[in-house]
Amino acid sequence: MHTLKEIAQLVNGKVIGDEHYKITSPAKIEDAQAFNISFLANEKYLPFIETTNAGAIILSQNSYKKIKKSKLNFIVVDDAYTAFTILLQEAEKKASQQTNIHQPNFKVGKNTQIYPNVYIGENVEIGDDCIVYPNVVIYKNCKIGNNCILHAGVVIGSDGFGFAPQQDGSFKKIPQLGNVILEDDCEIGANTCIDRATLGSTIIRKGVKLDNLIQVGHNVEIGEYTVIAAQTGISGSTKIGHHAMIGGQVGFVGHITIAPNTKINAKSAIASSIKTENQVLSGIPAFDIKQHFRSTVVYKNLPELDRKIRMLEQEISRLKENK
Repeated sequence: MHTLKEIAQLVNGKVIGDEHYKITSPAKIEDAQAFNISFLANEKYLPFIETTNAGAIILSQNSYKKIKKSKLNFIVVDDAYTAFTILLQEAEKKASQQTNIHQPNFKVGKNTQIYPNVYIGENVEIGDDCIVYPNVVIYKNCKIGNNCILHAGVVIGSDGFGFAPQQDGSFKKIPQLGNVILEDDCEIGANTCIDRATLGSTIIRKGVKLDNLIQVGHNVEIGEYTVIAAQTGISGSTKIGHHAMIGGQVGFVGHITIAPNTKINAKSAIASSIKTENQVLSGIPAFDIKQHFRSTVVYKNLPELDRKIRMLEQEISRLKENK
């Protein structure tokens, strides 16, 4: 447990509020409780200042100036991302000191089959009636529900792709302290990787089916009974609604929300949130599939259209010269 004054000294920041307030651990701003400290590096999350239960927030001077009034405690720093990285590194050191370095302790449910060359980390829980095929790796603290299938080469709980840019152009690794939760009836295809959350959990909801060679980033949430085809990549903190159907090689940017029952054609790129349910999308960036098909027809005819435009321009020029 640390006071805000001690944390501020660690991250070279200034306390706005009660410097003697005690904090036990870091947490996401959405999930934080009174004993947690969180951070705000992206100003799109400023509205959470009004709803969070966090005991304190680390943020930049520019972000702090945009807050009208708040009873929260703050630590104001030059770079919130880097400051919170330092704090996470400190938390990671303490966690590693408490880890059992001998045989990992984990729980496996009834009738679950574990094939050769599977690694199961500390504090992992696997439910009943699961099948874990060869060469699967499940990192510490991850939770697998009942009736799940993990095909060969699946990696659950590897570090999220989190690096804080530094002023000298280098990158500092952000410790990934969260976990992955697979709910019941999920099937994960061969060589698919699901990253652990930075804080909190990456969550794969009940009945989700993931194909081979899919990348799921940290703090992603995939809704119930969603199916995703091979080679799709989902960037961090994206939330996909229930019963979505996603084709192969679709790419998602981070920090967006996909409405339930969305269908996305293969090789599409999702660059912003999809707010309306039951849409069918295609393209780069993706938009309504019927409009996309019409646009594709026009695109295929562009050389001929260009030739006709040039001919018309030449004809107009001749007409002007003959006046």
